[in-house]
Amino acid sequence: MNKKLIALFASAAIGLPGLAMAWAPTADINVVVAYKAGSGTDTGARLLAMEAEKYVGKTLIINNLPGADGKIGWTHLVNAKPDGHTIGFINLPTFTTLATQPNAPFTTAKVVPIVNHLMETSVVVVRADSPYKTMKDLVDAAKAKPNLRASTNGMKASNHTAAQLLAKSAGFKYKAIPYGGTADQLLALRQGEVQFSCAKVADIAKLASGDKAELRVLAAFDTKRLAEFPDVPTLGELGYYPDWYGSARAIVAPAGTPDDVIKFYVDAFKKTMEDPASIEQHKKAGLSMSFMDNIELGELIKKQEVFCRDEISKLYK
Repeated sequence: MNKKLIALFASAAIGLPGLAMAWAPTADINVVVAYKAGSGTDTGARLLAMEAEKYVGKTLIINNLPGADGKIGWTHLVNAKPDGHTIGFINLPTFTTLATQPNAPFTTAKVVPIVNHLMETSVVVVRADSPYKTMKDLVDAAKAKPNLRASTNGMKASNHTAAQLLAKSAGFKYKAIPYGGTADQLLALRQGEVQFSCAKVADIAKLASGDKAELRVLAAFDTKRLAEFPDVPTLGELGYYPDWYGSARAIVAPAGTPDDVIKFYVDAFKKTMEDPASIEQHKKAGLSMSFMDNIELGELIKKQEVFCRDEISKLYK
């Protein structure tokens, strides 16, 4: 074959979609986290971002945009340019709870699923020196004193919903005090501003372990006992909320992001989450990885949207 023919075939191949170069980022990646640095979401995001760099090929830069229970960060995310250089973490059900509210600044249609990262079970916690040593102690006190205070990560956010599920199932009333995120919520508990909180295992694991533990775990929102706290009963065991409840932490992109970009990130994060080094780092941090690809995550978001609209809404009436 002469040089002219070779050049002709090469030129034609460039124009064929099937032979086009696969997408890859050309600059560092802006990763939006809608909560402050040091929060559970931020901790997991930074760990995954660090481990993913060798598969993404660029630096993933965490951009903390906290405030308004997540609305500030997620509004920024959905309005970002859909070119693959901005992605972000969402928390379920908080994201879908906010998205289903009247006059919400975003909807689930404004994001494109990439992968799920973590699934975190919720727990009920008090200070380590609290007089409430069991769930029964807390429930009895709440029934006797309806103004018992609980810190939350924001109005109708995931940890507020957990407290509502607990209170409704146990038959008591309490006063919810919203904070800017889980880190501030747990700080308020540790400082004695409130009497109890509901949070995720990863958020409280270090605070509730060891000889100098600051928090005590009273119960878990699960159908089986947690491996991290095998002596802690489930709420169902005690006759309260019987099902699993917690939070998924997932990665999405702004709506309009091309399919080849999404495929690139699904592949990169799948490799990251299967990497033995990444698995070990997550294990050390007490984080439970739960990979879902973009299709599976899309189904989870739809289910969470229904759950928020049909079930969570009833908790606040």
